[in-house]
Amino acid sequence: MKFSPPLIKATLLKRYKRFLADVVSDEHGEFTAHCPNTGSMKNCWQEGDTAWLLDSQNPKRKYRYTWVLNHNLKGDWICINTHLANQIVTEGIENGVLKELQDYESLQQEVKYGDENSRIDLLLTDPEKPDCYVEIKTVTLLETGEEFSDGAGFFPDAVSARGQKHLRELIAMVEQGQRAVLLFLVQHSGIQTVSPAAHIDPKYAELLNSAAQKGVEIYAYNTHISAAEITLQQDLPVIF
Repeated sequence: MKFSPPLIKATLLKRYKRFLADVVSDEHGEFTAHCPNTGSMKNCWQEGDTAWLLDSQNPKRKYRYTWVLNHNLKGDWICINTHLANQIVTEGIENGVLKELQDYESLQQEVKYGDENSRIDLLLTDPEKPDCYVEIKTVTLLETGEEFSDGAGFFPDAVSARGQKHLRELIAMVEQGQRAVLLFLVQHSGIQTVSPAAHIDPKYAELLNSAAQKGVEIYAYNTHISAAEITLQQDLPVIF
């Protein structure tokens, strides 16, 4: 997925009120950008990081620029905009990178389904096989410290009732004879493995283990991130 128009470079000052980030650039001085990530963004940013922003080119918009990428002081690239996940994965399927999700006749995004008023990120269908429901979760939490292995990534980064609901919906699809897939999309270049964050949301970790035992397929793929584009790259280990 290539960025158009090209992203602009700024220095991050702070992120606050969930939706806002103050930045400064040589061209525009200090200004406030929209932060499209409503999560905790734990370990994803610090003052002085390089923020890459998308210009909406709409002067009437309250916050003209959107924070898309963070390039931290350690050299890691992190995608801040979780709304890009469906497009990245769709391109990965179409390009043959995501080998587990090939050979379906059609692909739809954001389809209503389930008993808990959910929308599935991707629905793959083919007249010769069961429907395939794909839930995509963006992983950006890299934990460090003696208790964690190098490159240990986790999901979620905060207690997620919504994430728990999605696991229940996927389990229900398997019980109805359909195929259900949970895809962890790693958008932090420092992450090498993915695990459920039992230290943050033990209920989610418990449900994920149950989902795997009941037939929900669980995969993780990383991405190559640069200021020019994001592309799906290769599978990573999922460690329970």
